Amino acid sequence: MNLVNIAGVSLAYGPLVLLRDVSLGVDEGDRIGVVGRNGGGKSTLVSVLSAFTEPDSGRVIHTRGLRVGFLRQDDSYPEGSVADYVLGGRAEHEWAGDARVRDVLRGLLSGWDLTTSMASLSGGERRRAALARLLVEPHDLIVLDEPTNHLDIEGITWLAGHLNRRKEALVVVTHDRWFLDATTNRTWEVVDGRVERYEGGYAAYVLAKAERERLAAASEERRQNLMRKELAWLRRGAPARTSKPKFRVEAANALIANEPPPRDTVELVRFASSRLGKTVVDLEDVWLKAGEQTLLENLTWQLGPGDRVGLVGVNGSGKSTLLRALAKEREPDAGSVRHGKTVNLVHLSQGLDELDPRRRPLEAVEEVRNHVTIGKKEYSASQMLERFGFRGERQWTPIGELSGGERRRLQLLRLLMTEPNVMLLDEPTNDLDIETLTELEDLLDGWPGSLVLVTHDRYFLERVTDHVMALMGDGSLSLLPGGVDEYLSRRASADDTGDVPVSDGGGSSEGATRSAAPSGLSAAEQRKLRKEMQRLERQLDRVESRERELHELMAAAAGDYTRLAELDGELKSLQTEKDTLERDWLSAAERLGD
Repeated sequence: MNLVNIAGVSLAYGPLVLLRDVSLGVDEGDRIGVVGRNGGGKSTLVSVLSAFTEPDSGRVIHTRGLRVGFLRQDDSYPEGSVADYVLGGRAEHEWAGDARVRDVLRGLLSGWDLTTSMASLSGGERRRAALARLLVEPHDLIVLDEPTNHLDIEGITWLAGHLNRRKEALVVVTHDRWFLDATTNRTWEVVDGRVERYEGGYAAYVLAKAERERLAAASEERRQNLMRKELAWLRRGAPARTSKPKFRVEAANALIANEPPPRDTVELVRFASSRLGKTVVDLEDVWLKAGEQTLLENLTWQLGPGDRVGLVGVNGSGKSTLLRALAKEREPDAGSVRHGKTVNLVHLSQGLDELDPRRRPLEAVEEVRNHVTIGKKEYSASQMLERFGFRGERQWTPIGELSGGERRRLQLLRLLMTEPNVMLLDEPTNDLDIETLTELEDLLDGWPGSLVLVTHDRYFLERVTDHVMALMGDGSLSLLPGGVDEYLSRRASADDTGDVPVSDGGGSSEGATRSAAPSGLSAAEQRKLRKEMQRLERQLDRVESRERELHELMAAAAGDYTRLAELDGELKSLQTEKDTLERDWLSAAERLGD
């Protein structure tokens, strides 16, 4: 049955045409992923689809009585408690018997005190609450605009499973390619005001698009080569993802008959060894602490030439602290960190560089270097900017007028222009669209250096790294041969965080999941500790969010030294608070594990 029909819809903001004569529909059972460049019209399309935004022309027809749940990026949040906002003021005994409500609260708000004021939550926490509010209600059509923002790998995995258990039609905008493959069976690509439609999730979309370009003999050879490389990785690395496309798989396979793997690992390691020597970064008997609590204990580890390591772990386990120690931005509490003599290391933190808002992107890149060699290819500053989404006049737009995502891209590009041979990347995919992510992956494929990556983007992590290591909160760094799947399995077996939150601060609701109490702790004490850890994790998220805001404010106030001093003082206070929160989290984790 048809739920929504769009006929001849057009919409423009000034001279920018986002939708041009678009006609499409959503049927029962559809699971649609919406992809495209940032600013290309994805959010506008789903807003029009949800009848939240009126088009300039054309018709949007909803079937009678259609119930639409729409998660927007710019939702407003009322005053009142979390319980009032998420559950509509229903008493606990009214919702505790609803399996769907319990599942949502466990998955998104586990450990929360529902009497907490919405005004006291961070932006990420409010976003979680808005998603929970939508999911506790029944709908005929669920429309989600970037639902994975502010969720970690575990939260994204839970959300995919929850949506797959629901019967409602789904339309989702996201740059998380793993999530697209896990939840969708059709793909809409918004490009130049049009909406191109494809069968299947992200992997099938890549296959179909590559086939379309081959048949059309597209003139953009570089873009085709990128698509073929992505296609080859999808078909060889995860063939199960491509089991559902409804087109000639034989023709798609012909595209990659002579396509080599995305990276020639042996050649890259050989090249990296010639540039770096045998020693890159060596950690010997390293201890890292937050206050009096231990993040890493007696760690001896070598990052070798050409190593590509993905780093995962629970909030507060010390991932960012480890990156700072590797970069020698933080001294270890014991032990030593040694860099090789030829190491040129860069560290992309979650903050933003202090860039003069009056300068232009091209000027900001050229002041680092006019040309850069990556692998065997040389690129000009302008060519690199184009690859990172700064096309035409955008290269001359004042930095102060750029979005947060554009400044993030510029920051990453400036680091790449230094021609580093060691990169430490902390959440580099924030605010990047799929096209820019693919460009970044292509650049890293030919980059002969050592890489340590922290990200919640599972697809990106699996795509650009060769090994996954985990900080599990027990003071050790563990190699995970099974990758992210092994990490999720270990987390599920080691610690049950599935309590349903309560609105009165006492007792668990019916259906709350419990695990056996560890030695010396009652079940109630165990549950209390888990709630405390989750409260601390939320506070850590809030502190990290404020840190990012402060970096942006410092970038905007580059010429105001008085203001910079004030912001720097607040930043140092936040770092002290973060150390305290990490110490308290580890103290609770230690008690739970006794």
